[in-house]
Amino acid sequence: MNNFEARVHLATVALASLLTSFISARIFTTLFPNRVLVSGGLHIHHFWFGLALLAIGGWLGINYKQKEIDIAAAIIYGVGGGLIVDEVGLLLTFGNYQSGLTWDAVVVLISFIAILILFYKYRKKIEEELSEFTSSKISLTLGIFLAAISIGFIGETNNAIVIAVSAGLTTIAIVLILIFMIRRNRKQ
Repeated sequence: MNNFEARVHLATVALASLLTSFISARIFTTLFPNRVLVSGGLHIHHFWFGLALLAIGGWLGINYKQKEIDIAAAIIYGVGGGLIVDEVGLLLTFGNYQSGLTWDAVVVLISFIAILILFYKYRKKIEEELSEFTSSKISLTLGIFLAAISIGFIGETNNAIVIAVSAGLTTIAIVLILIFMIRRNRKQ
C-alpha cells in the first residue's frame, strides 16, 4: 500500500470531462429533442456511446502508462461517464428523459466526489476530531437522543422511508453509545 500513487490530476481531468459531457448532452437534447439516431427501427441512446467510451478509456488507462495516454484515457472515460449520467433519469423511469433524477444524480455524484477528496486531504484531522468526539460525553448524549427520537418515529409511522431512515439513525446511535462505553472502559 506504500506504493500507492494518487493521480488526482487524472481524476480532476475525468471529472471535468464528465461534467462537460453531461452539460453538452443536456444542452443538445434540450435544444434538439427530436434529433435521434435510429437504426433498424431502434432509438440508439447516447448511453450506449457512453458505455463504449468508458470501456475504451478504462482499457487505455489499464494497459498503458504514458502521460499523454493517461490524460486521453481520463478524458475519454469522463466523457463516457457524462453521457451515461445524462441518461440516468431515462433509465430509472423507463422513458422520462426530462426526469429530475438526472440532475439529482449529478449533484449526488459531485457531492460524493467532493466529500471523498476532502476526506482524503484532511483524513488525519478528521480521525483526531472523531476520536475526541467519541470519547466525550456529548457523543453519549447525542447517541441516546438519536436512539430515542428514531425509535419514537419507528413506533409512530408506517412509512417505509421514515422507518428506514430512523433505523439507520438508531444504528448510528447505538454505535456512538458503544464506542463511548468501550473508550470509557479502556481508560479505567
